[in-house]
Parts: sequence; C-alpha cells; structure tokens
Amino acid sequence: MRALIVHRDSELGNRWRRHLSRLEVDVTLVNNAASALDVIEDISFDVIVLDLVMAEGSAFAVADLARFRQPDANVVFVTDTSFFSDGSIFSHAANARALIRTATPPKDLAAIVHHYGISRPGRAGHHSLVPG
Repeated sequence: MRALIVHRDSELGNRWRRHLSRLEVDVTLVNNAASALDVIEDISFDVIVLDLVMAEGSAFAVADLARFRQPDANVVFVTDTSFFSDGSIFSHAANARALIRTATPPKDLAAIVHHYGISRPGRAGHHSLVPG
C-alpha cells in the first residue's frame, strides 16, 4: 500500500510515516501543495493524508488533481482548526473520507489511513492485520 502525506510540519509528518511504516505502508512525505501535485503525477497512491490549511498552496487543488489523476485514492484531511467541522468537507472534496484533528495520536491516524488504503476500490482482498 502507498500513502502520500502532505503536511507543513515535517517532524509531525515523519512521526506519522514511522507509524505507517509499521503497518507496511510505503510513505511519500512532502510539505507543500506544489510538491504534492508533482508526485501525484508520477506515483499512484491508495491514500493521501492532506493538511487542510497549508502554508503554501491549496489542499483542495491537491484533492482535485488526485480525484482526476487517481480516482481510487482516498483522502484523509487533517486540521488543527475548526474549519469544516460541520462535515461540509465532504461536499467540497468528493474523495474525502475523513477529517481528523492534527493532534490525533499517530497510532490512530495510522489505523485510519490503513483502513482507507485497504478499502479503496480495486484493493478488495488485500487486507493485512493491523498490529496491536
């Protein structure tokens, strides 16, 4: 399984990457929308973990390109704000599967990403167990 993490905080992104690696997820980490757009053109992902409020660029531009180039990729938005806490994120990004707080424990984020990675279309039957 492949995941893309797009987050402005590289230290946090690396913490998430370590937890995902324990679940045998191959992770690409970038810290801005431009880099994310570039890798989406070249690499196929099962899940994209996307910082909703980026320092540079637009999370929605990344989600839109992913929807066009990789329609089976699931997007998990992360945020440290209350924007879209009403659930409207799902109206703005058709590939959005979850909106979680940035402060979510890394182990929990990894479990969510793993779930959406194995449940994406075309991956049925490719389940692996999440270590306890």
